[in-house]
Amino acid sequence: MRIAAIDIGSNAARLLINEVTETKKGKPQFTKLNLLRIPLRLGMDVFTKGEIGQDRTQMVLDSMSVFSNLMKIYKVDHYRACATSAMRDAKNGQDIIKQVKKNTGVDIEIITGDEEAGLVFENHIAEGLDKNFDYLYIDVGGGSTELTFYENGKMKYQKSINIGTIRLLNGLVKEDLWKELKEEIRKNINSKKPIVAIGSGGNINKIFSMSKTKDGKPMSRVFLQKYYKEMSGLSVTERMTQFNLREDRADVLVPALQIFNNIMTWSDIDKIFVPKISVADGLIHSIYEGLKTKK
Repeated sequence: MRIAAIDIGSNAARLLINEVTETKKGKPQFTKLNLLRIPLRLGMDVFTKGEIGQDRTQMVLDSMSVFSNLMKIYKVDHYRACATSAMRDAKNGQDIIKQVKKNTGVDIEIITGDEEAGLVFENHIAEGLDKNFDYLYIDVGGGSTELTFYENGKMKYQKSINIGTIRLLNGLVKEDLWKELKEEIRKNINSKKPIVAIGSGGNINKIFSMSKTKDGKPMSRVFLQKYYKEMSGLSVTERMTQFNLREDRADVLVPALQIFNNIMTWSDIDKIFVPKISVADGLIHSIYEGLKTKK
């Protein structure tokens, strides 16, 4: 069975296509066939003007046309397309969704921040980790950050807050919002066990690969702080040159590091696992689980 997920975020749109096969024990095995990322930067329009401009609207339509054709080529059996923070906030979000449906046949649904956090959690990464710890999922996007706290094997707390890399780049995150996040963490993320973070999103994946940390091993908060200090003193062009980064990654890495560092400091978390999971991976898992339940 082939399943596809489309994640339209504030920074980029992604199409993930997986082949799902079941082992003799009935356990599903997910094999990635294709992953395509297009840096639409919808948040650049939405968070400053309140709507998606003409150029980026056309980019959405062209991207969804490409995604639709790829799904046909791969003979995808089931898919789900979800849009997050930027499309949620865009005045013309619903109009664009109707245009996409008419032009490409792709059905896009706008999901809430809590649903977004739940999709990252769908990857069930913490279930395979050490039971002597509790886990905080941190998913940093362009428009929002999703937190899911997993205590004693159960989800205890979930929060979506409008602090994201594109909002920070545009100077749209006021001090009061940081204070609100700090207070939320103080009240809700605490445990008798030590807490470890699980990070997701393109930025933390990039930092992880730059760190040369072995797969399955955590990165330390000290390392993130070091990178933040080093990169924040450089221009975007300097970051591109020194760290071999694309422009659309070089500008958002510093705000992403700021978010991760603040959350980990306020939660008193020293280590973060980066298992290379995403909303798109969570979508694939949730589609599969839904199909299995229907059987």
